[in-house]
Amino acid sequence: MNLEAYNVVWETPSRHSGESMPAGGHDVGLNVWVEQGDICFYIDRSGSFDENNQMLKLGRVRLRLDPNPFTDGVSFRQELKLREGFIEIAGSLADGTAATVAVRVDALRPVVRLNVEANRPVRVLLAYESWRFREREVPHPRRMCATSMVGYPGAMVTYPDSVQFDGEGVLFFHRNRDEALVFDKLVELQGLGDHRERLWNPQYRYTFGGLMRGDGMRPAGTEEGVYLKTPFKAWKLASDEARERHRAVIALHSEQADSLEAWRGKLDERLAEAEESAERAEEESRQWWRAFWERSRIVIDPDRRLADERPWQVGRNYNLFRYMLGCNARGEYPTKFNGGLFTSDPVHVLRDPAWEEETADFRRWGGGAFTAQNQRLVYWPMLASGDWDMMKPQFEFYRRALGNAELRTRVYWGHGGCSFTEQVENFGLTIGWNWGWPDSPDLVHRRTPFHDPTEPISPWIKYHYVNQLEFAFMILQYRKFSGGDIRPYLPLIESAVRFFDEHYQLMYSREAVKRLDEDGKLVIFPSTAGETYKLAMNPADVVSALDATVRAVLELPDDLLDGGLRTYFGELLDRIPPLSFREREGRRTIAPAKRWQGIINVELPQLYPVFPYGQYGIGRDDLQVAIDTWRYGSDIPEQKIISAGIRTASSAPGSG
Repeated sequence: MNLEAYNVVWETPSRHSGESMPAGGHDVGLNVWVEQGDICFYIDRSGSFDENNQMLKLGRVRLRLDPNPFTDGVSFRQELKLREGFIEIAGSLADGTAATVAVRVDALRPVVRLNVEANRPVRVLLAYESWRFREREVPHPRRMCATSMVGYPGAMVTYPDSVQFDGEGVLFFHRNRDEALVFDKLVELQGLGDHRERLWNPQYRYTFGGLMRGDGMRPAGTEEGVYLKTPFKAWKLASDEARERHRAVIALHSEQADSLEAWRGKLDERLAEAEESAERAEEESRQWWRAFWERSRIVIDPDRRLADERPWQVGRNYNLFRYMLGCNARGEYPTKFNGGLFTSDPVHVLRDPAWEEETADFRRWGGGAFTAQNQRLVYWPMLASGDWDMMKPQFEFYRRALGNAELRTRVYWGHGGCSFTEQVENFGLTIGWNWGWPDSPDLVHRRTPFHDPTEPISPWIKYHYVNQLEFAFMILQYRKFSGGDIRPYLPLIESAVRFFDEHYQLMYSREAVKRLDEDGKLVIFPSTAGETYKLAMNPADVVSALDATVRAVLELPDDLLDGGLRTYFGELLDRIPPLSFREREGRRTIAPAKRWQGIINVELPQLYPVFPYGQYGIGRDDLQVAIDTWRYGSDIPEQKIISAGIRTASSAPGSG
């Protein structure tokens, strides 16, 4: 496969967690580094959402050998082995003591494994470290880790985990306190309190954590320390004797469990299976990763690097990024666009000493909140790479929350269809920051009685529902590429489309009595083209999304689309308004919308008919329209700069 040329190899230890290397599998990601002789790693797992719906790390693990070949040794090597999906760390001392440590995660189950091989007997100390051993109040400027809580006028508290020695191991878990859930805050905030019992609540009784145990290791007490400027407490396991081989396993389990005992029972089953299946699991993981790389890889000049390394680097970048995506192949939740499972201490990213006190739990646009226009860019390429199985978590995100999104539509407007806003919590409601908290210190997002009680007040995402159509279209394309069964998602696709049909007939009738315009077309207003063109009518992204999605639905075979729905979608196709065009420097270009009243961001929604909807482009009529829209169709210079790929996460308050 020639993948070895793209392995990442370090020949010196790291200075801190900011110099960590990714390892993972199933739905678990580890940030692995060697600091002052200790092998350290953070554990992250898809769906580890607490009361505030922030995505918590599961802790930090530290492994120390005695004698320690990773301290002041004569050799050091840390290698990410892409073909088999694990990290190998090797070191030696001047007296000849040498050891190799393999850090891996099972590809088919949420289990972390540590294997130590030494050329002479060594002892090991294994510690589980937690900075969440007491309550911690999160100040207003640091609440992006739980996006809904930005602007919340009350206190935000990260509650402690439960950590304890359990037999010969360390048990750690977080069980959400049902009286402190952000779900309940958002239900009340968004006027849905009378319908609480009908809403799906994934936070309720949610428990996540794991159990760490090692062969021949026993509890060795606790100690407290400080990493960066964050206090932590460590629960230590020590080997009972020096050996040439040591094994440790960390089994993880997450569940909405009626009782802690029920959750613990499932965890014990997982640990027993993990300990029994060590050799089989290692071979299964090798096979999984090999099959993964057979699907897609980019190899450019693997045997020798030219004077210009950029072509080779393109291959490495692709393979490394795809590797990190593969670490959440079996996640309950989709990979977050900004770091996936591999964020670490924020001070190393923000380069500001004030952030040394912030924990590794922090990330911008964090928690169970998802930003659709950014998430889509993670998942579209999987169609071409053949990673169709990895797309399911993103589809499931919307399918699970469909009932909530349909209920809010019915309560607010009395019609059918789902209404997923651009930034949405994992249970289908708008994030609190964008909806707006009364008495919020964020004046732009402070809700008052004068605001529309059915819409978020954030200017960037108000009327922004188009991306539910994009994911519906993505599901249809998934079937086209993979042949996969999309029956579970047909209600989502229908609901995503029906919202626009029924909603904008209602909106127009409120002003014009009629439900359609003089040509029998929908009038899509008030709307928005991306987050950019505000109070837009018939925006290009919405029009092209409706047209492409409805046409794709009508291509489904009869066993997937019954006669009544086929008739409905056929009639709807005739109601979709046409795209708008305009002359720019003598060229015909796609307009962002029929009209709009302001520009506040930097997307180019006028190019959505090109990607993802493919109505213009190579092999289609009017390719020149697509080219000219890119060359001449922008309204502010930043649109061309940002769309070319250098946008930062902070470029707009309403997006990622």
